[in-house]
Amino acid sequence: MKRAWIPTLLVCAAVLLAAATMTGYWTGETGGATMKVGFVYSEDESTPYTANFVQAQRVLEEKYGDRIEVLYRSNVLSRDAEQPMLELIREGCSILFINMDTDVPVTLAREYPEVQFCQVSLPNISMEGTSDNYHTFNGEIYQARYVSGIVAGMKLRQLLDSGAIRPEDALVGFVGANDSTEVISGYTAFLLGVRSVAPEASMRVRYTGSWSNFSAEREQARRLIEEGCIIIAQHVNTSGSAAACEEATAHGHTVYHIGYHQSMMDAAPSCALVSIRTNWEPYILEAVQAVMNSEKIESFIKAHDHGRDLSAGFESGWVEMLELNRFIAAPGTEEKMERAIDSLKKGRTRVFSGNYTGVNPRNPSDTIDLNAGYTENQYGSNPTFGYILKDCIIVENNGNGR
Repeated sequence: MKRAWIPTLLVCAAVLLAAATMTGYWTGETGGATMKVGFVYSEDESTPYTANFVQAQRVLEEKYGDRIEVLYRSNVLSRDAEQPMLELIREGCSILFINMDTDVPVTLAREYPEVQFCQVSLPNISMEGTSDNYHTFNGEIYQARYVSGIVAGMKLRQLLDSGAIRPEDALVGFVGANDSTEVISGYTAFLLGVRSVAPEASMRVRYTGSWSNFSAEREQARRLIEEGCIIIAQHVNTSGSAAACEEATAHGHTVYHIGYHQSMMDAAPSCALVSIRTNWEPYILEAVQAVMNSEKIESFIKAHDHGRDLSAGFESGWVEMLELNRFIAAPGTEEKMERAIDSLKKGRTRVFSGNYTGVNPRNPSDTIDLNAGYTENQYGSNPTFGYILKDCIIVENNGNGR
């Protein structure tokens, strides 16, 4: 009878071990209350821009399962942003992700220090004076725009070498929302990618005056096509420009398209060459994990840290090339893309460089010589290159869609 207590002790130990495993004691995972995660969207997933965020939201839900509860508000106007955010805070969200242009999160972060506010970076919001629970993030999308330019350049090179077009016809178009540095930086990187393969190329730019206006995007793309553009790229949020290219191609005038945010193969199956996107998944998933671990977001996520403001490119999977249309892409395009991406990952390519002079559209006396080079995203996640290259870029309207 002296050893009768041993079986009882073994049973108790097994029960304790099982409980520890189930509660995550040994794995570092907690079995506490479900964490609530909020999203505030400027649009809904019918537009490529927000659909790209919703994709990351769904990956988050799949990864964490019942450990989190996702709440969201869609089609939120900037002027009405405060109420939806307050609702999510009052419903218990520990972290909010915001993809819209508003300064409301800066103010609310001071009032609710227990909530982490994570917003896509904006040129008009400085981190100076913001509270420690306010964060910004963005992908270094200029890298993907440069590579998409190489794809377009390869197509132009094929057309030039075959005699299908003359050097003076090597014209690409770009539909942008406005003349912000974000847009100018993007179309400059795109053209520099084009000219790395087809130095004969020049570009015409048309602005819509809005980030999301399907009809305006389609109309400005149509005008660029009428002006002789053979390839159209975009920095707007819908598939309007892709639709214009598909319509032209259907009527016997082939115009190729470079998309943004999501693949345009469905919208323009005859002419979509490739699309690019910012991949929001790495930041969103890791920011949520940081909050779960009670760790500082910027110390947990591997990216370029600009002070509660993070950015990254191909090297961290924050920007991506989407499906290449091999049926219409020039031979050798895929290999050229892979080499360019590898070079960018290793820091061997300086995109904003070459024998170019850039002019500030708001101050013509302010110029930049790209022989000296320019490093985009050096000091922040929001693009800052706002110079229009002389002699190879023509802006056709004033930024208001007219």
